[in-house]
Amino acid sequence: MTQPSSDARTALVVVAHHRADSLTAHTALRTAARLEAAGFRIDLLDLHAEGFDPRMNVADQPDWGNREKAYSDETHAHMRRILDADVVIAVFPVYWQSVPAILKGWIDRVWNYGFAYGRSKPRLAGKRILWLGLAGATADDPVTEGMHSLLETNLSEGIAYYCGFSHSAVGLLPDAEERPQRVDAEGNLLVGDAVAGAEREAQYADFDRRARELLEKFLAEEPVPA
Repeated sequence: MTQPSSDARTALVVVAHHRADSLTAHTALRTAARLEAAGFRIDLLDLHAEGFDPRMNVADQPDWGNREKAYSDETHAHMRRILDADVVIAVFPVYWQSVPAILKGWIDRVWNYGFAYGRSKPRLAGKRILWLGLAGATADDPVTEGMHSLLETNLSEGIAYYCGFSHSAVGLLPDAEERPQRVDAEGNLLVGDAVAGAEREAQYADFDRRARELLEKFLAEEPVPA
């Protein structure tokens, strides 16, 4: 792998899955490797592995209206990792057309008032973020388009741009399940046969290709300095 130079940009890759052998974890590691090959220094943040507590607490919100308030040591450490990053890549399974609780809790606690928003000049201004969401829905399921639109609205408009990020993109990766599944008009869950052998290898090779293309598109959209 390419060794980043001393002045390399930093990519914070955030993983939000409880299993190290999951497709989410695999996708995050592949993404980190591609970023490193592109010359980025990698900070891999596995929220479950590091034992991050997603629950908001009094230490992190003793006085909501005071933007100069002190936060807990844990939250301060995570704030520093965001400040040190040029780009943030969040990799997560889509739960109920949203992010898992641990990722939402990370945003609640760390992207706090006075740090990520609430200032005339946002501290996160100029940073860029890619949200990579793995979905069990199939690509041809009508729900997929609405899922992507909802995630874009919530994550890009409702969170990233509100916090001053210069660019935010949602990359939705459907067909993450071995057994295709969808809900019919009557609400019945239809589960297909599990893929195996060469068909399974082809499915996940295509999945990996789509994840790579989403990352490459995101990196290519980086504005050129004036």
